[in-house]
Amino acid sequence: MLEHGGKLNAAAAAYGIAPAGWLDLSTGINPIPFAPPPIPVTAWAHLPQEHDGLEQAAATYYGTRDILPVAGSQAAIQALPHLRNHSKVGVLHPGYAEHAHAWRNAGHEVADVNVDAIDNHLNNISVLVLMQPNNPNGVVFSHAQLNAWHAQLAQRGGWLIVDEAFIEASIQASAIQTRMPQGLIVLRSLGKFFGLAGARVGFVSAHPALLESMRELLGPWCISGASRLVAQAALLDNTWQLAARARLLQDGVRLAQVLHDAGFSPAGGCGLFQWVISDQAERIHQRLARQAILTRLFAQPRSLRFGLPATAADWQRLRAALEHTA
Repeated sequence: MLEHGGKLNAAAAAYGIAPAGWLDLSTGINPIPFAPPPIPVTAWAHLPQEHDGLEQAAATYYGTRDILPVAGSQAAIQALPHLRNHSKVGVLHPGYAEHAHAWRNAGHEVADVNVDAIDNHLNNISVLVLMQPNNPNGVVFSHAQLNAWHAQLAQRGGWLIVDEAFIEASIQASAIQTRMPQGLIVLRSLGKFFGLAGARVGFVSAHPALLESMRELLGPWCISGASRLVAQAALLDNTWQLAARARLLQDGVRLAQVLHDAGFSPAGGCGLFQWVISDQAERIHQRLARQAILTRLFAQPRSLRFGLPATAADWQRLRAALEHTA
């Protein structure tokens, strides 16, 4: 399995610091999550029911009825390669590594594609996989770029896949359309913006024919009844969403400034994280870990991703730790 953020127990064991003592900035998850409503016992006692209100809530929130709930966008990432014959696939690099991993494991030919070289690769691939904004560098593509790439791929039966796990702080950049055309597939998640990573709820927006194929592949009851209730409540709470979006935009700027002030100027980021490139990334990661602050370390390029602190004490703790790390 690939490396990911959030491995708090492993860090606690490695550094001899109990999990409760850590400030975990390694995931990019909203540190102030949506507070779920009470879960009735029937959600645990009965099989999950489709069309219990979740599909309608998702259609309203995402602005399309062409949408399928899945067990986190990771479920879709692993399923999509099995819905195509052998293909040449370009995956944005650096980016979320599970995409390339899933396509390779399914027997497809995968090429890492740099952000500046997408147009050069397009004639040689059938599938292009992007993250919007990209994880970890925060790159955002314009609607004109996405539409042009989709049109070029779709005319020969290809796909443009856009993983929008971190897009909620800037939803105007979303590639979702009211009626999803053939060849455009958009992934969304409740894990990052809503802070509900443990619920394992995501959504795929695509042409209805592809959604039906994915539904068949994933099988029944892929989301628990409790998670369906929590997801529905989150998607319907417009007041919480507006406040969270405004706070994340402010805190993303604040985090970039904190890092800059400490001599670690970010090379990119978004409302949920900031990305720092450094030849000393591993040393910085370790020195912060010794102070019980967990970051996400990347080997290529050597870099660190910092998520958002939650409280005033957490912000001050990060500032102090960075001063002792520079």
